[in-house]
Amino acid sequence: MSTISTRKTILIVPLDWGLGHATRDIPLIHELLNAGCNVVIAAEGKHASLLQQEFPNLTILPLPGYRIEYAQKGWFFGWKIIQQIPKILHAIRYEQEWLQRVVEEHKIDAVISDNRFGLYHDKIPTVFISHQLLIKTPFGGVIEKSLQALNYRYIRRYSACWIPDYADAHNLSGILAHPAKLPDNTTYLGCLSRFEDRPDVPQQYDLLVLISGPEPQRSNLEKMILDQIKALPISALIVSGKPGTPEKKQIAPRVQQVNHMNAKELNEAMLASKMVLSRSGYTTLMDLVKLNKKAILIPTPGQSEQEYLGKFLMKKGYFYNIPQHAFNLKDALAAADKFQFKSFEHEQDMLQYKGVVRKFVEDLHKA
Repeated sequence: MSTISTRKTILIVPLDWGLGHATRDIPLIHELLNAGCNVVIAAEGKHASLLQQEFPNLTILPLPGYRIEYAQKGWFFGWKIIQQIPKILHAIRYEQEWLQRVVEEHKIDAVISDNRFGLYHDKIPTVFISHQLLIKTPFGGVIEKSLQALNYRYIRRYSACWIPDYADAHNLSGILAHPAKLPDNTTYLGCLSRFEDRPDVPQQYDLLVLISGPEPQRSNLEKMILDQIKALPISALIVSGKPGTPEKKQIAPRVQQVNHMNAKELNEAMLASKMVLSRSGYTTLMDLVKLNKKAILIPTPGQSEQEYLGKFLMKKGYFYNIPQHAFNLKDALAAADKFQFKSFEHEQDMLQYKGVVRKFVEDLHKA
């Protein structure tokens, strides 16, 4: 058993692009703690708040995120991100300088960076987590190849790259994490989800609606749902994805809306629902397969990764996908009811990541 004197201190840092990177790191942090490590987190804003709520006894260091700004129109999403590459590169240079200081000040033994590019170090092991080795854009071709080359240039500066997916054909990410050539330092983690499946939760809702993502698309989807759901004879819970404002409303006799749920409440709500409607964000997808839930996916307009995942996973038969511009709730529910859903083949491997983390910690002790 590890003692205080032999414990390794691990710094873990999630990207600030949505809450998904922070939430998918929660099971990794639990496993590091179970392995006897000290864990230090670096984050800001709602990401820091979420992780502080989950781990009230851990140190959270302030570190500015990339603070990506989003386009008002879906078709401009890709250009808006590309325009911010100089800003992202500046943030990468800053976090690289920041890391050099923090490693000394906090006696850090290793770093786990969830998709933040500047947290490599030449004296200690560093891990880069990503499900996007190939970064999808609306433009394809030369731009995607150039972004992939840049992505690999940074990944190769890390000791290891952990991919939250499975290596074989039964996977969640398709070409994103299974390109023709992988960096040599890659390991597949399997599914990462903070949620736990339980067979004893009775069905309470016909539909659980999870609204998330950047504005204004979050509000656009919320308005569409609220306008259409009142006339339908279903029981439903709408989670609006607005943390910090715990307001509840009764939309219709059998339809309730809440602004936010903590992890335990959301886990229960998903288990208690016959069908889930959500964006096709990758962390949400891992949560859905962990709980073996049927779902209707509505990708965020203009977000190429989500649009690709929605189409890819519908073709696989795992989820029903529909673009936002063609969405009608009544029709979508009817179509999903007839859809031949397939269960994700890796239910038995949902704890694969634990073996990867344990080996990582063991290797730290051997070094």
